[in-house]
Amino acid sequence: MTIFIFLGSLLGAMALGVPIAYALLVSGAALMWHLDMFDAQILAQNVINGADSFPLLAVPFFMLAGEIMNVGGLSRRIVNLALTLVGHKRGGLGFVAIVAACMLAALSGSAVADTAALASLLLPMMVRAGHDKARAGGLIASAGIIAPIIPPSIGFVIFGVAANVSISKLFLAGIVPGLLMGVSIAVAWWWVAKQENVTPPPPATWAERVHALKESTWALVLPVIVIVGLKMGVFTPTEAAVVAAVYALLVSTLIYRELNLRQLHEVFVAAAKTTAVIMFLVAAAMVSAWLITVADIPSKMIALLEPFMGNQTLLLMAIMLLVIAVGTAMDMTPTILIMTPVLMPVVKAAGIDPVYFGVLFIMNNAIGLITPPVGTVLNVVAGVGRMKMDEVTRGVLPFMTAQFIVMFLLVLFPALVTVPAKWFAN
Repeated sequence: MTIFIFLGSLLGAMALGVPIAYALLVSGAALMWHLDMFDAQILAQNVINGADSFPLLAVPFFMLAGEIMNVGGLSRRIVNLALTLVGHKRGGLGFVAIVAACMLAALSGSAVADTAALASLLLPMMVRAGHDKARAGGLIASAGIIAPIIPPSIGFVIFGVAANVSISKLFLAGIVPGLLMGVSIAVAWWWVAKQENVTPPPPATWAERVHALKESTWALVLPVIVIVGLKMGVFTPTEAAVVAAVYALLVSTLIYRELNLRQLHEVFVAAAKTTAVIMFLVAAAMVSAWLITVADIPSKMIALLEPFMGNQTLLLMAIMLLVIAVGTAMDMTPTILIMTPVLMPVVKAAGIDPVYFGVLFIMNNAIGLITPPVGTVLNVVAGVGRMKMDEVTRGVLPFMTAQFIVMFLLVLFPALVTVPAKWFAN
């Protein structure tokens, strides 16, 4: 009955069009009423405590870094570098999108920001070259969701706070899975591109490649600073976010000189608006998380999944299928905030490594950004490319399928995540 009250009130409020943050508060209030402990003061206190977290300060700074990179020329130089390296291959512009996405993912943890940059820069080029617009848009969307996996990742920050798991370990564990996602869509694009009759552009000269590398060097240094700093213990993930934002600001204003004072104000406002949405979601979700614990819902979930508890692989398969279903209807951040406090006790009871589970969970939620009907990243590509949602959905299917295959391979072979994670952490 308790689970029914929680899910019923949450889904009912969402069905009525209530924003998710407020729907979370409604479900929290309904659960408090059901438990006969309703108190507006406790509700408000949990909302305040939910946002009062030092690790969550990484979110606004990573959002700010991403906005600065797009406006300040860092993203464009990364795309140009990828263009000189692989643009001449058959289907080269698609490989450019994938390589550039992996590079941008190491600069910004935002799938929406990276996808917007890639779509605005590469989608018109791919269409002019003769590629199917829907297929090109689908590729860019699937490449954009690598951002939440390769560090720095806003998704890992939110999960780490909600699950009380080391964010630094999550960052380092996400490197190899993120690259595997890129490889998977590269294979899918190679197969798709063979069926298209598109003449690739001539290869760039070595002089052009060296020039592009010099132009992008300042941008490429940033992920090195973040990863080495985390591995060496020089700074925490929150401090890494500040470093990333300040570094991007200095490079954009003093070296590339593409960011002026008026644009800086717009960048700060855009980052603040996005941060406000995320932080309010986090604060509202903490009410539900506290009540989930009070109502002992995790023990009920453990009992529900008891048949799978003896086999970690089957349990993870069941959880991943559940997250896939939820991801079709909800965005990444609320899914993390709602499901983490419910699933983590189950994961710990089954003896599954929380960091390993966190990587799979965030990867699943990232793929949820391109699953219809909600698909936030699909909406970004459709908006930038002025396409219908069903066209982008058709175009993304082969790449989304490839990424799901990678995710389930990681479920079957945990060493693909755990071994590199231990190597990077040492």
